[in-house]
Amino acid sequence: MLIKHVSDFNIEQIADSGQCFRIDKVTDGKWRLRAFNRELEISQRQEEVRFDCSAEEFDAVWFDYFDMSRDYGAIKSSILALGDEYLSAAVKFGYGLRILRQDLWETIVSFIISQRNNIPKIKNTISKLCHDSVHFPSVAELAEFSDDKLKSCGLGYRAKYVKDLAQNVRNGSFDLDKLKKLNYTQAIDYLKTQSGVGDKVANCVALFGLHKTEAFPVDVWIKRIIDTYYNGHFDASKFKDYAGIVQQYMFYYERAKGK
Repeated sequence: MLIKHVSDFNIEQIADSGQCFRIDKVTDGKWRLRAFNRELEISQRQEEVRFDCSAEEFDAVWFDYFDMSRDYGAIKSSILALGDEYLSAAVKFGYGLRILRQDLWETIVSFIISQRNNIPKIKNTISKLCHDSVHFPSVAELAEFSDDKLKSCGLGYRAKYVKDLAQNVRNGSFDLDKLKKLNYTQAIDYLKTQSGVGDKVANCVALFGLHKTEAFPVDVWIKRIIDTYYNGHFDASKFKDYAGIVQQYMFYYERAKGK
C-alpha cells in the first residue's frame, strides 16, 4: 500500500468523467481501476490517496497514467482568472479532474463503442468484451471475434467498426505506432480514415489515448453548453495546450447538473 498526498485529484470525479470505462466503485471511498492488464485499488480521504501497489509500480505505471507531472492547480488558476462565470463554476465543481494517459488501443475501441451510447451501457459493453477480467482484448483477439460474439457484448452496429479496426491494425493498414508520432491535426485526419470514427471520436482518442490536450471533443453535452451559454460559439483554441482539460471541466459539470 502506497500513501500519497495529492492536490487537484479526486478519484470519484475522474471515475465519473466519461474518459475511462474501467474504473468502478467498490465501497464508499474505494475504487478499482483496470488498465494495462493490471488492477489497482484506490481509496481517498481528502488529499490523502492510497494506491494498492508498490512504490516501484506507481512510479513505472501510475505516475504517468494519472498525469502527476502536470500542474493542474496552475491551469485552474488561469481559467478562473478569465472571469468566465460558467467556466469558473465548472472548475470549482470538478476541482479534482485529470486527463488520464490511457492505453491507445483500448481507448480507440472504447470510444468507437461510445457512439450514441450512455456511460453505463458503454461500461457494461466493455465489461462483457473483457469477460469482466483485468485483460482487455488485444488486436489479434478482437480481430478473431465473430460478429455474433461482438454483438452479444452489446456493440450493436458498432461491432463492424470494431472488427474492421482490429483487422486493419493487424494487417498494418492502420498503424498505431505511426499514429503515436503524428501531431494533433495529422492524428485526427488519420483516425478518421477508419469506419465509425468521426470528429468527436477522433478528438476523444486524441485527448484520452494520445494525451493531446489541445483536443476539444464536442458531444451533445458540450454542444448544449456552447449553445446555451456562449451563443453558439466557443473559442477553445485560446486555451491552446489545455483545451481538453477545459472540456473535461465543462462536460463533468454539465452532466452533473443534468442529473
